[in-house]
Amino acid sequence: MIEPVTRSRAAAKANYDRLAGAYELVSGRFEAPHREEGLRLLAAREGEQVLEVGFGTGACVVSLARAVGSTGWVKAIDLSPGMRAVARARVERAGLGDRVELVTGDAAALPWAVQSFDAVFASFVLELFDTPELPTVLAEWRRVLRSGGRLGVVSLVPPPTPRLATRLYAWAHRKLPTLVDCRAIPLRELVEAAGFRVEQSTLASLAGLPVEALVGRR
Repeated sequence: MIEPVTRSRAAAKANYDRLAGAYELVSGRFEAPHREEGLRLLAAREGEQVLEVGFGTGACVVSLARAVGSTGWVKAIDLSPGMRAVARARVERAGLGDRVELVTGDAAALPWAVQSFDAVFASFVLELFDTPELPTVLAEWRRVLRSGGRLGVVSLVPPPTPRLATRLYAWAHRKLPTLVDCRAIPLRELVEAAGFRVEQSTLASLAGLPVEALVGRR
């Protein structure tokens, strides 16, 4: 069973606004190796048009913008205006503002047209949506991808067999949903059910919690 998400969108937005300035110190450095693995699998290329969903402090936005070069562009969406301010400053420091657009909004209702992007990337984002929303969210991400486009996702996933670390984390998610907001989801199953063909995937561990990075083709 997938743990439900009880925290509201408003609570999530407020929490990430509060954390924006310190997020890299609190969580970002632990997530970084897994984000980088997801970016490696996605392999954004010169000239591509890429969307990042849930850009946070902008670390992956900068990597993607460098990968697509001066002939490509990156658009990105996040629920938190606080995160957007931090990410915008990061993009400007990197000198990449001319190829990046950062938008505040809902990842379940993207403000872009059908088949706008060559690739979509989301790291530790999909598992923030409640279980009934997951197919809708993935369908929306698929909508904006061009035929043959790539979806790269990094997420907590359930272990093959229950472990103490995963049981404790699930308990913390139930008791402190605002602070412990991510939870394990059956990533490959969800992505395949949404109409993607998984081409690559890797499995790693974050403090004893399984993390999967994969790329699916539309």
